[in-house]
Amino acid sequence: MVAPDADPHEPLPARLRPRTLDEFVGQTHLLGPGKPLRRAIESDHIGAMIFWGPPGSGKTTLARIIAKVTRSDYIHFSAVLSGVKEVRAAIERAEKRKAFDGGRTILFVDEIHRFNRAQQDAFLPHVESGVLILIGATTENPSFEVNAALLSRLTVHVLQPLSNDELVTVLRTALTDVERGLGSQQLEAADDVLTLMAALSNGDARRALTLLEVAAADLQRKGERIITADLIRDIVQRKTELYDKSGEEHYNLISALHKSLRGSDPDAALYWLYRMLEGGEDPLYLARRLVRFAAEDVGLADPRALTVALAAKDAYHFLGTPEGEIALAEAVLYLAIAPKSNAVYKAELAVRATINENPSLPVPLWIRNAVTRLMRDEGYARGYMYPHDYDDALVDQEYMPEGLIGRRFYHPTDRGWEERVRERLEQIARVRPGRKADKK
Repeated sequence: MVAPDADPHEPLPARLRPRTLDEFVGQTHLLGPGKPLRRAIESDHIGAMIFWGPPGSGKTTLARIIAKVTRSDYIHFSAVLSGVKEVRAAIERAEKRKAFDGGRTILFVDEIHRFNRAQQDAFLPHVESGVLILIGATTENPSFEVNAALLSRLTVHVLQPLSNDELVTVLRTALTDVERGLGSQQLEAADDVLTLMAALSNGDARRALTLLEVAAADLQRKGERIITADLIRDIVQRKTELYDKSGEEHYNLISALHKSLRGSDPDAALYWLYRMLEGGEDPLYLARRLVRFAAEDVGLADPRALTVALAAKDAYHFLGTPEGEIALAEAVLYLAIAPKSNAVYKAELAVRATINENPSLPVPLWIRNAVTRLMRDEGYARGYMYPHDYDDALVDQEYMPEGLIGRRFYHPTDRGWEERVRERLEQIARVRPGRKADKK
């Protein structure tokens, strides 16, 4: 039986996520009786903070518990997948909540170290004003990865890897919890087997629970109930054979996946994808690589490729492992079959090189906004032709700064949708003769 608020299709680590401080295992130096952070949470006197610790140490879970205990609105997003636009939307939501009923919003930013300086700076005034309470999570030293101005306004709490005893406690809970765990399956595991699983998980509760879930699925297929040390070692061997996520084989396999996609071999691409998944690679790392590939190697030859890759990322986020992995497989097949073009990528390199050579060319007067009378007197917007007033919304008007007139960065191929792009550019060139120069 599964609790009404638990999704039976969710991965075990998500289903078994602690809901209260008493259910939380580990981090007793922060959350033990009388410890400052626990007192702050229970007395509802929390401020902006960062949780710095390894994967599976409870950073996200603790942020959720804090929001629940303090009755705060909770907004969660990943710095890998979000930008300034999403930050502004979250801030607007927090402002509306505060204006409506004085309620408080906790904004949890996972992997906050991946935000650039501008994105981190966007938080500053709102952290200071108290519109929201920022809780960041990072696996990297915040002293090096978080802006000094923002870091000075945050309290850093260091989370430690869970001990083997703590992981055994987590595993025992999972085995006996009927509502959210695996208790209904009546699985058995000796103490030494649980200790082995804990040791193989390297302090990561998520990894320990995932290992247990895989073992349970293996036993269910066989109609058995006893988790043995041999079964655990077999699972770990299957996951790590010929694969080291931080070593050369990691780069060999991701290279093989990229080159198979670029070479339009769907079967090879699918093989390398699952080699990495079976080896324990983070599926979201693979999702990021697919998004990058869609933009760099497919580009406008098939504009839908980027949408498919992003949808696969969202689907995996929604479904988790293993169900979400089929969405990654679908994206891999689509990207392999799609027509290829690196014209957008080459355009990016070309325009960056040009800007480095000429970083401050002035904007032509006729395409500047004439906001004041002085600007109009200086010639701002004088002679500007509004394209919508002309046939096909095209006019013979220059938009490049002087010195770059006639320069082109984007050269579409004749593959896929880019063939239509070439035709459109030829139509534009007939109206704007300067475009025909095609200077490189």
